[in-house]
Amino acid sequence: MTASPDSVSIRLCHSFDELNACVELQREVWGFSDLDLVPLRLFVVAEKIGGQVLGAFDGNDLVGFALSIPGSRSGHPYLHSHMLAVRASHRNAGLGRRIKLAQREDALARGFELIEWTFDPLEIKNAHLNLERLGAIARRYNINQYGISSSPLQGGLPTDRLVAEWWLRSRRVEKLLQSGTRPDFKVERTLSVPAEISRWKASEADRGRAREMQTKNREEFLRAFAEGLAALGYERDAAGNGKFLLGRWDEAFSYAGDGSEQ
Repeated sequence: MTASPDSVSIRLCHSFDELNACVELQREVWGFSDLDLVPLRLFVVAEKIGGQVLGAFDGNDLVGFALSIPGSRSGHPYLHSHMLAVRASHRNAGLGRRIKLAQREDALARGFELIEWTFDPLEIKNAHLNLERLGAIARRYNINQYGISSSPLQGGLPTDRLVAEWWLRSRRVEKLLQSGTRPDFKVERTLSVPAEISRWKASEADRGRAREMQTKNREEFLRAFAEGLAALGYERDAAGNGKFLLGRWDEAFSYAGDGSEQ
């Protein structure tokens, strides 16, 4: 049974008890070994140096969190959202998006205009949330970013990741948040992800098919990004299959600020 999102409040975490609860929820959601767990000390440091540790609480029970750390590229500061977790009992009710919007609100209040994070291009729900529901774009692909993960969710595959760029004051994002739909753009290429991908990753017998799909899409993403394309939209069909929609980001994406340095 999915819990009601109305019962959940989102706030910054400060105490050791709250930060340690984030560590334990991380273990619960991803099933990491101790070696791969982000430790309490990093949560403490992030909270103290200008990052974010946002917790979603159902009463006093932590049911979700987001961890961000400050970064800089080409002399411009941004927040890197390293983790976002939601307990299974509270999924599929919009809580992940609410946490992201709380991240945006806090970031804007502190002068940040960009939040980035990485996501697995084989995860259909996450891709749809990032591109269609939040208005992020992706134009960078990192091969095996974290090495081989102990999380069973990765299925032993390389941890390939797309980099989401969320330009918080852009007209694209503001229009989407106001209207509920992203701006249109000319689709120049598509990349498909089959609904069976999660089952393939979880099955030793079918894991080779998942690896083949990952390799194929990796090559296509790298080629498309080198040609100046970006992932600007995402479609899902009735069977649960996903499809990245690629277009010219410089034609379809207007910034309130200037994102050209990226």
